[in-house]
Amino acid sequence: MTSRPHASLGILTSDQGQLPNSERGTEPGAIENHATLGFPVITEIAEGTLGRRTPAGDPVLERGYVEAAQRLVQRGAVAISSNCGFLIRYQAVVAASVEVPVAMSSMLLLPTLVRQVPPSAKIAVLTYDSNAFDEDMIELNDPAERSRVVVGGIEGSKYWHDELKIPAPPTDVSAMEADVGACITRLRAAHPEIAAVLFECAGFPVVAPAIRRLTNLPVYDITSLCRMMIASIK
Repeated sequence: MTSRPHASLGILTSDQGQLPNSERGTEPGAIENHATLGFPVITEIAEGTLGRRTPAGDPVLERGYVEAAQRLVQRGAVAISSNCGFLIRYQAVVAASVEVPVAMSSMLLLPTLVRQVPPSAKIAVLTYDSNAFDEDMIELNDPAERSRVVVGGIEGSKYWHDELKIPAPPTDVSAMEADVGACITRLRAAHPEIAAVLFECAGFPVVAPAIRRLTNLPVYDITSLCRMMIASIK
């Protein structure tokens, strides 16, 4: 596939609670920020998902995500992603609905990351809400590989509460950095074998540089996956 005029990365969002002209998504590192990937970004809201902050894969919502993805392609999207890692639960249905690459969640990276590090090492998955993070988020069939994945969440934090508000306020990056930093610090204390970090939450990339400095570990997120998609089609 060759690049074409007005080619963009399409981002599916279930966040209908944003105010017009909101500053959300403009932070350095945010997936919606054009400067993050050095590639144009366009967004579409999936109708009927208001208030579904952590989608559980309800088939009722599939139509909204599929139609939004198709609108993105009509607008010039040459690849599709999303602003919520939990939307991996819609990966298959969205990928089947369009003729462009689809990566709905950074969790698609997990099988690769597990195989990139020594068998004695572990991967830390940092999530917006570990209570909503079920086994269906982890596509590892080998029990030995699954045992090398540890999960930590920031539920109850300021960012967690802010994301439940309608409309959600601008991201408090300092608070997020403190909460995500505390989470990975706890996980590393319990699991010193951690060799890499994967952010489930598509909001966390804004603090990725800080977490790399804190841990001196590789940190992967949805922007890592989107960069790969864009590089393959530019």
